[in-house]
Amino acid sequence: MVHPGGGRARPRAGSERRMINPAWSKIEHALADRPRRWLVTGAAGFIGSNLVESLLRLGQEVVGLDNFMTGHQRNLDEVRGLASGSWSRFRFVEGDIRDRDACREAMKDVDVVLHQAALGSVPRSREDPLTSHDVNVTGFLNVLDAARQAGLKRFIYAASSSTYGDEPNLPKREERIGNPLSPYAVTKLVNEIYASVYARSYGFAATGLRYFNVFGPRQDPDGPYAAVIPKWLAAMIAGKDIVINGDGETSRDFCYVANAVQANLLAAIAEDSEQGQVYNVAVGDRTTLNQLFGLLRGGLEQHQVHYGREPVYGPFRSGDVRHSEADVGKAVRQLGYAPSHRVGQGLFEALPWYLAASRQEQ
Repeated sequence: MVHPGGGRARPRAGSERRMINPAWSKIEHALADRPRRWLVTGAAGFIGSNLVESLLRLGQEVVGLDNFMTGHQRNLDEVRGLASGSWSRFRFVEGDIRDRDACREAMKDVDVVLHQAALGSVPRSREDPLTSHDVNVTGFLNVLDAARQAGLKRFIYAASSSTYGDEPNLPKREERIGNPLSPYAVTKLVNEIYASVYARSYGFAATGLRYFNVFGPRQDPDGPYAAVIPKWLAAMIAGKDIVINGDGETSRDFCYVANAVQANLLAAIAEDSEQGQVYNVAVGDRTTLNQLFGLLRGGLEQHQVHYGREPVYGPFRSGDVRHSEADVGKAVRQLGYAPSHRVGQGLFEALPWYLAASRQEQ
């Protein structure tokens, strides 16, 4: 029987570590000296809402674009509560990135675009490749071209480690990719190709951030396409079985959302010479699914949530890569990226949020 313990209120993402992190000091000084107006697409989603929260806390004006296809109003409501004194600097546009007019409307008077809107998930793309293409390729191109026509100088977009495909070498380096293994991976690769073509054809530099398994507060645990950490935590709290695809030795470079937020803001304030490239965003480490199971169970124990079951092992999932580990050296050298959280530290900070969210659903 699982007994959820009392969780404390979630501190602002990465707040304690930001105080001593040189990258965050750089960001705070740059944005204080020159405030900007930012467009965050996918603003009601997981990473998007964390970006909105951080930008408002940093004194910025923010426009959010979302159609609530995978995002949630509750995420925006939570940000409003956490950054209530700053909410007047946020404007929301309900719209779809597949709608060119919505993209142009959201782009008005904006200085920087942080493009996060997408349909994630390898399994989803295998079941419905056409919708994944429409959102991730056509939608991306709509936002990219609207930004070009608006004359913006900074366009940062969410790329993906899925682009590495069957490239076998570890750690993964930006210049070395393989063949995509899923329709989702194809869409993210096409984004990078379009960005490169726009740089050569129009002189418009779009900078891609290849995310590696980002996790943290507001990551949706519901639905068939939920990411592994929120999905497993929800199952553990409910006392249900954990199913591991394969033998559990598949590994990932899990990246806490505060690191992804940092990378976006660093890319946006970087010099022109660093724009128009792709950068890995992770911590440069590997955690197997068996190790992750142990970390989650141990973390829940600290909150008086006792999970006594062992994992159930199933077949490997088609389209998944066996191992993933990033070389983040390029982002460190060129952007000043300095990850504030490794996987254990991120879980420690995120667990109270997951527990609070589970209690609200009961």
